[in-house]
Order: sequence, then structure tokens, then C-alpha cells
Amino acid sequence: MLFFTSSFSPLVGNLLVTLLTFIYVFGLVALMNFCVTRFGLPQDISRKITHIGAGSIIVFLPLYNDLHWSKYLNVTIFVVWFILLLQKGFFASPDDEAVKTMTRTGDRRELLKGPLYFVIVATICGTLWYKAFPGIVAMASLGWGDGFAPIIGSRYGRWKYQILSNKTVEGSLAMFIAAFVASIFFVWLIIPSELNINRILIIALIATLVEGLSPKEVDNILIPVAAIAAANFIF
Repeated sequence: MLFFTSSFSPLVGNLLVTLLTFIYVFGLVALMNFCVTRFGLPQDISRKITHIGAGSIIVFLPLYNDLHWSKYLNVTIFVVWFILLLQKGFFASPDDEAVKTMTRTGDRRELLKGPLYFVIVATICGTLWYKAFPGIVAMASLGWGDGFAPIIGSRYGRWKYQILSNKTVEGSLAMFIAAFVASIFFVWLIIPSELNINRILIIALIATLVEGLSPKEVDNILIPVAAIAAANFIF
């Protein structure tokens, strides 16, 4: 594979890609904060756009040089946000960017739940399953599937159901479609040799069922766990 950083040493190249991930994530948070403050974007929508954007950070993986240990720097941004979320979850003011863009209600303590679980999962996927099929479909299902489900469900959902939390059929359908399409795209982009439509279809269905059964916040753990487990048993 050709790397845009091929003119640099592996370490320098991977450091440059890591810098891009920081620019991308902090730029996304700043953009969502601007939209919430200036245009009145609802916080629940801002939260999920940030969620989808964070899951899409794996788009940078093809730029990393796999021949050097520094490839694991891909999770640096998540480690930094793990620390930031702890700090902000306990001490941030109501007008903090993270509070306004990553919470539903403006309660800083929400940062210690879903968002914190997300960065933990992303860190694990970027190390134990670096450029591996299970990690990619887990992040795609979590980022895009779980990102779109509440956006569609809360605004267009008419057929409601409740198991451990309130869900809608429309939201679950959005979860399935988004997880399926995103998984196909990211697997094709990162490890095209492992693109298997039927396998991804089954995993997306399993992730959707788990999301429908999950209580709020905990789905950020259960969805990727289900996707990784399914990826290891379905070929």
C-alpha cells in the first residue's frame, strides 16, 4: 500500500497521521459547538453527529505504516479524550464545548457514560483489532449504526417498542442500514481483501438486535462486543 507519508520515516509519517486525527476530532467538536451556539442545533443531534464523526476516525487507518510500532498511535486521540472526559465529567461548566456537543441535556455527568464508554471501546479496537475485520465492523456499527438510530427514531419513529429502553422500528431500521453500509465501506477501504457482504449483513443484523435490546448508554459497550463476537464466529 502506498502511504501519503511515504517520503518520511515510518515514525514521522505515523506521527503526522496522528496529528491529522487530532485536527479532525477537535475540529469536529468545535464545529458542533458553533452550530449549537450560533444556529441552535439540538444537543441530541450534535451529540450523535459527534458520535458518527468519532466512529469515522478509522478512515485514517490506511495512512498508517504497519511496519512500525507507532501504528498504535492511532488511539492517542481516544486516550486524550478519555482523560478529558473524566475531567469534564466531574468539573466542566455548562458552556463547555464537550458538554454542549456530547450530552443530551447539558448535564456534564453524561460524559462519564456513553462518550466515555465509546473512547474505551475505540481504544481497544485500535490496539487489539488494529486494521482487523472485527474492530472495523465494531466501530462502523457503533459509530454509524448507533449514531443514526436515535436521529431517525426520535424524529420519524412511529412504531414504538420497549424492552429495556424506548426504541422505534424506524430507528432500528436506520441502525441496520447505517451499520451495514458503513461496515462495507470501511472494510473495503481498510482491508478490501476481507470484504464479505453476507458476513457483514449478518453482523449488522446482530448489532441491530443488540441495540434494540440495550438500555441507553450501555449500548456503546454492547454493540461493539456483539459485533466483535459475531465477527469471530461468522465467516
